Amino acid sequence: MPEAVETIEGWYALHDFRHINWEKIRQLSPASRQEAIQELAREIEKYRSVAADQGSFGLFQVIGHKADVLFLHFRPSVDALLTLETDFNQLRLGSAFPQSYSYFSVVELSKYLARGLTGEAMRTALRPRLEPQIPDRDYVCFYPMNKKREGQDNWYMLSQDERRELMKGHGMIGHKYHEEVIQIITGSQGLDDWEWGVTLFSNDVLGFKKLIYEMRFDEASARFAEFGPFLIGKRIAPEAFIQGLEAGAMDAP
Repeated sequence: MPEAVETIEGWYALHDFRHINWEKIRQLSPASRQEAIQELAREIEKYRSVAADQGSFGLFQVIGHKADVLFLHFRPSVDALLTLETDFNQLRLGSAFPQSYSYFSVVELSKYLARGLTGEAMRTALRPRLEPQIPDRDYVCFYPMNKKREGQDNWYMLSQDERRELMKGHGMIGHKYHEEVIQIITGSQGLDDWEWGVTLFSNDVLGFKKLIYEMRFDEASARFAEFGPFLIGKRIAPEAFIQGLEAGAMDAP
């Protein structure tokens, strides 16, 4: 049987995509609406002010019909993610932000990156990648993916050496774009519907298009990759987001 790749896990990730039900917000009285929006603002401020060693948070406005907003969270434990998701849903405006899509996963690195290190020395050396701070880039692209298990194109029946060789070319393309596009890979085997989540950050959405298109010609992708939905968002400051909610509800009675 081919040997499985050993992985090192870091923080847990929740990609929490939400729609905004403007009708529900506008049905509130002006006073109740303002109180509810300020309650939401305080909750978002808690996310933003999380200590660097306890997680990271990003807020993005999503383009297209799949969602309106992405609350992107990294936390050290599953319980921490469960708490923040539950707390959000229990807000007065929680029901006005129904989840349109979500993805649960964990930051994952191949063990070969440890280069002989073990234990705490290994985690210290890899901590910036295992416990990522969300990059200060304007745009985010998220998509889930699998490796194929079809006939001769079965990734999991290849030897570890064959998989490593195929991924070399993949990595070379990624390195070509490393200044333009930053990626965080999260593993989700047994955690969600796909095997990995890929989150890309860039100041130009065309960086996503060019990188992903070029990788389609690489054998590792051309033969073995299956992709889920792509969701694109633009970073938005919490203050601007709250102002937008207030402005969007101004035509309410």
